[in-house]
Amino acid sequence: MPQVRWKMQSGSGIEHLVLQSQPDGYSVESVLTGENSDRPYAIQYSLRCDKSWRTRFLSIQVIGGATLVIHGDGEGHWTDEQLDEIPDIEGCVDVDIVATPFTNTLPIRRLTWHKGMQQRIAVAWVSIPDLQVVRADQIYTCIEPGSRFRYESADSGFTAELEVDSDGLVIDYPELFERLR
Repeated sequence: MPQVRWKMQSGSGIEHLVLQSQPDGYSVESVLTGENSDRPYAIQYSLRCDKSWRTRFLSIQVIGGATLVIHGDGEGHWTDEQLDEIPDIEGCVDVDIVATPFTNTLPIRRLTWHKGMQQRIAVAWVSIPDLQVVRADQIYTCIEPGSRFRYESADSGFTAELEVDSDGLVIDYPELFERLR
C-alpha cells in the first residue's frame, strides 16, 4: 500500500502518510505539520478501518499537547478512551480530520458510486490543534467514478472538486492540499 505526502497550499504544512492493508482492514500512520491562525502545530495520528472502510479507531497526538482517542463500532456508535459513549457523534461512520485530505478517502472507499450519484453523510469532524469533535454533515457527488468527486460541507457551504487516485487518495484538493509526487 502507498506512502504519500501532501503539501498544504496555504502556509507551510506537510503530511507524510503510510496506508497499509491488514487482514482485518486498513491502518494509517501519519505525521503532519501545519498552521492554525498563524500558530504552528504538529500532530501524529493513527487510524484503523475494517475491510468495508468503516472507521474503528482514531488516535491523534498534538506534539507537546493534547491527545484524542475514540473507538467506533462501524455502525455509528463511538466511545472515548475510557469507553464512555460520545452521543454528539452518534450515527457518524466516518471521521474528518480538518488538517488532512486523507479522511476524504474514507467515504469515497466505503460507499458505492456511479457517475452523478450524490450521498449525504454525517462525520465526526475533528478540529486541529484543539481536538474538538463535533458532528458535521457532508455531501459527496461522484463526477467520475474512481477519479473525481465533489465535496460539500452542508454546514458551511464550502465546495471543492477532488481528484483521487485508484486507492481513493487525494491527488489534488484545490486551494487546500496538493499531493507531492
